[in-house]
Amino acid sequence: MKNNFHNIKILLILLILHSSFLILHSQELTLLFAGDAMQHQSQIDNAYRKGVYDYSSYFKYLKNDISEADVAIVNLEVTLGGKPYTGYPTFSAPDEYAVALKDAGFDVFLTANNHCLDKGKKGLERTIDTLDSLEVRHLGTYKNIDEKMKSYPMMLTKNNIRMAFLNYTYGTNGFKVSSPNMVNYIDTTQIKKDIENVRGFLSADLVIVAIHWGDEYQLIQNKEQERLANLMVREGADLVIGSHPHVVQPTQVVKNDKGEITNVIVYSLGNFVSGMSKENTDGGQMIKVVVSKKDFRTKIKSCSYQLIYVDRQRNEGKIDFTLLPVSRFENMKDSISSTSYNKMMIFAKNTRELFNKYNIDCFEDSGNEEKTENLFPKEIPFKPTWKRTILPQTFSLPLRLE
Repeated sequence: MKNNFHNIKILLILLILHSSFLILHSQELTLLFAGDAMQHQSQIDNAYRKGVYDYSSYFKYLKNDISEADVAIVNLEVTLGGKPYTGYPTFSAPDEYAVALKDAGFDVFLTANNHCLDKGKKGLERTIDTLDSLEVRHLGTYKNIDEKMKSYPMMLTKNNIRMAFLNYTYGTNGFKVSSPNMVNYIDTTQIKKDIENVRGFLSADLVIVAIHWGDEYQLIQNKEQERLANLMVREGADLVIGSHPHVVQPTQVVKNDKGEITNVIVYSLGNFVSGMSKENTDGGQMIKVVVSKKDFRTKIKSCSYQLIYVDRQRNEGKIDFTLLPVSRFENMKDSISSTSYNKMMIFAKNTRELFNKYNIDCFEDSGNEEKTENLFPKEIPFKPTWKRTILPQTFSLPLRLE
């Protein structure tokens, strides 16, 4: 009995010492944001091979970049509404697509977007059920108020940094949500309440607002986006991450008088992967934000972007869609077809010119470079990065287990 009591005392002392170490020493984490993950009919048809939907070509060159982030977030701009699988204008993607995104390393799926009601009540609920069955975190749409109250706002803790995630959409293409289902629409009164709640009652160190907004195919944000961004920052949002236009838009890093970063506003991530081929829609950006915490103070250390291009190569009668990190493949001209290379470089040129002119203190990141040049870019085998479990509203993300 005495030995057990002694062991408990030692354990408590170790826990106190560990907590003190975390408080006194700087903790750091990396957030990675990817844009619209879509499934047009061309993607669905070409993924179907030998009786299954195969997405193994999609993320093989990005798996390291995604998996190495402490928290990776993607906008799931499809429903998982079941068969028949359909592309634009009412999306319903195979479940295997969500599995591929999870296996690529994404931790959080955003579902509040204009396509979340494409398959009505059934589609919304089946999407939620499928993501739950895959044991991935998601936010933005809910079966009912009780489920929303249990999981929203989404609170995640990693490396002693407590994050709050909020997600909203401007609309749902004219479809009305069926009771008791719920969709987070942009409502400035509600947004203010949500930010106040996570800043105050839920004691968030970092507030991230993912918002579906803006004008499609426009490379510059509109005045309403700027108005909403200013409102959210003023109310206490640290990161404002935009999607929907299907093309990239500028990023603004806000600094105080001391030169410290206080906020990041990404007006549009652009497409992550899609079947679109129109100029500027065939690529996008991933945004990486590094955050630290020391002595109870959380700071945004840096913000950078990585350009992504969606390559299409014919393979045994089908087309492989493959996401290419531009900074790596632009120096490997012979690794893809000349047509693909030229299209990729047009996307890169247009985007870099836009960002050089309008970005504020957000610069290009080359991504996860391989140490051995001869092995680069390395194809990463597709397998789950860790076993996820369904967790309560507030939880700490597990370590990644290879």
